[in-house]
Amino acid sequence: MLIQLCFDLHVSELVLTECATGDPSAARKRLSALRGIKLLDINLYCIQFAKDLVAAGAAPSKASEEALHISIATVHFSDYLLTWNCRHIANPDIQAQIAINFQAKGLFLPFIYTPDELIGGEDE
Repeated sequence: MLIQLCFDLHVSELVLTECATGDPSAARKRLSALRGIKLLDINLYCIQFAKDLVAAGAAPSKASEEALHISIATVHFSDYLLTWNCRHIANPDIQAQIAINFQAKGLFLPFIYTPDELIGGEDE
């Protein structure tokens, strides 16, 4: 049975910045793949919530950019945040701490998955 999943894709300016780094040929391919996807802005709320996560110890100080990714998705009411970063973002322990921090502010933490988790991974 084939199940079709439909999502509205968004990326942030931070994702574009990260995709532009590294090998120039690979960077062009990454940026080309993102062309036309709606861009989420980084506003003062995103920055402040990310700083709060680090200050509260919910996110490690070395993971301040990861905290910003999470804050951007939260501020823009994303349902899901997809990432390959299992150390600082798709990490259940860190997610629990962030959820508690956000809940105290009346914010909802998006569901955080790797792309494989969201679409079911490879067939066995």
